[in-house]
Amino acid sequence: MRSIIQKVNGGLKNKLIKNIILVGGITFGVKVLSFFKETEVAASFGLSIFLDTFLIAILIPNFIQQVFIGSLNSLFIPNYIIEEKSSKQLGSFQSVSLISILGIVTILCVVTLVFSQFFLESVFPDHTMEYYQLVRNQIYIVLPCIFFWGFASFGNALLEIEGHFFLSKITLAYPPLVTLLSLFYFRDFFGDYVLAYSMLIGSVLSFSHLIFFVWRKKLITISKIEINQNIREMMRQYPPKVTSGLLTGINPFVDQFFAAQLAIGSIAAINYGIKIPSFIISIVMVALSNVLLPHFSRAIATNLEKAFKQLKKLWGVTFLGALVICALLIFFSSDIIALFFERKEFTSEDTVIVSKIQIIFLLHVPFYLCTLITVRFLTALNKNKFMAWLSFFNLILNLVLNFIFIKYFEVYGLVLSTTIVYIIASFFYVGYAIRLSKKEVGNS
Repeated sequence: MRSIIQKVNGGLKNKLIKNIILVGGITFGVKVLSFFKETEVAASFGLSIFLDTFLIAILIPNFIQQVFIGSLNSLFIPNYIIEEKSSKQLGSFQSVSLISILGIVTILCVVTLVFSQFFLESVFPDHTMEYYQLVRNQIYIVLPCIFFWGFASFGNALLEIEGHFFLSKITLAYPPLVTLLSLFYFRDFFGDYVLAYSMLIGSVLSFSHLIFFVWRKKLITISKIEINQNIREMMRQYPPKVTSGLLTGINPFVDQFFAAQLAIGSIAAINYGIKIPSFIISIVMVALSNVLLPHFSRAIATNLEKAFKQLKKLWGVTFLGALVICALLIFFSSDIIALFFERKEFTSEDTVIVSKIQIIFLLHVPFYLCTLITVRFLTALNKNKFMAWLSFFNLILNLVLNFIFIKYFEVYGLVLSTTIVYIIASFFYVGYAIRLSKKEVGNS
């Protein structure tokens, strides 16, 4: 016991572990709040047309945030840290990043509007005009979120680089909190668009919070643009990083496309079925990934061999921990869904469907978490071309499996396809990192 206590105390003094626990604790609290929000949404909408259309409306904005904005943010952190250690032209680096964000979000907002006007019926066919109009109206409401997300990511990255994880992650609480307040007090005012307006207000509050603290901490040092080696490297890495994120981010879009061909409520059923697994993934992803990217970036620049050893240790701890938790959730799957969702418009028949989807999705969670850690490590190493090719393979495999499984298992087939793809991808990522460690460490 004395030995265990000493190890725990020693671990708590480790800055990396302290940051992981801090971010994990904040994320857990936010996810509990978000989960409570989802139970209220389920009680208010069930598997209805209003929830289906909202999920389609936010599909492209969320896709843009994860792929294009997220890719630039992931590249900004490691290359910004290199800039700190080398030429120290941080003002120029920030200026290039802000201009890039403005250009990217402007172009993508236009693309989203064009899609909603001319291609919505083609991508999601065989629905009523009321269905399409509900989607379009909600797209117009959430579209400004893209701008706020883009510039918020810049402030978030600066705070994380400086170790201000509490200030950066507490902003995750704004969207679910606003949604709950809107459902309780402003449902009549916002009407059927209450979820869309809540997303917009939450995005504005998160952006305002981040920019305020970035300015207060004096982290913004914008100056005249001077293109140096680090800026060129970041710009060179952006296309493969976006390609990787694009091909990976298309998979949920593909699944929603197939789900839209099935009965009304299929999209919502998948959405509820992945809530619990996503809860686990999000906590670990935010706690580990956001802390690990700046950590790995500094570790790789200092001691590559030690960085690889840390990566392998994280694989083991993460996989075993996730395996135990997922086994328990699979065993109690029906009870969990009934406890959190089954009331008012959400019936016992809905519970049966959603609990089966949840079980299938839980099977790949331990593998997926190891993949997330590996992706952060490879991003810090600027190995984005490999991830782009592997993402392309995953997309093709997902399409093929969707076509096959949807014929035999309908909505369950879509989730089974996703699970198989994530498990196979995990082996590729881990195998590549192991081969890379032997090559890089051996050469050094």
